[in-house]
Amino acid sequence: MPKKIRKMLGAADSPYIISLMCLIETQSKATIASWCMDYCELHILPIYEKHCPCDDRPRLAIAAARDWFDGKKKLPEVKNIILHECHAAARELDDNPAAQAAARACGQASACFHTLTHSLGLAFYGTAAIAYDRVGLDETPEVYDQIAAEECAKMEAALRAVAMENEPNPAKINWNC
Repeated sequence: MPKKIRKMLGAADSPYIISLMCLIETQSKATIASWCMDYCELHILPIYEKHCPCDDRPRLAIAAARDWFDGKKKLPEVKNIILHECHAAARELDDNPAAQAAARACGQASACFHTLTHSLGLAFYGTAAIAYDRVGLDETPEVYDQIAAEECAKMEAALRAVAMENEPNPAKINWNC
């Protein structure tokens, strides 16, 4: 029987996710979304593009979200690009869990401009993309969990590097988890 591959790594009650959530809650919507998109472009999108070099849908989703922040695109257009293009790319990749998780992470990072809880999608899907790309699909759950913890620590460090101390307008987030 084939091994079941987890679509996401980590859990809402993992210490590294809780730590990341606590930091996210101290920052503005713009800082959170920018961090998500920057991190995704630097660390996750290259995984997708390595596996799917001729498909630019995840890259276009991130660009569309940035265009919304710059006032160049309207919300419905950006949501359409994220939901119907980037997430469609993920749905087409059941045979490639690393690329599928990378596409989902890009979609979640892009959607942060609208719903900040999607920032955790970067962590859950992004760590899966990195782990599956790095060590393949046949490792133990402990190996994947260790990679997820390490990668979330890197994500948190990247957010700390751009975080505004004593942010006057921290985002109000209901995590629902």
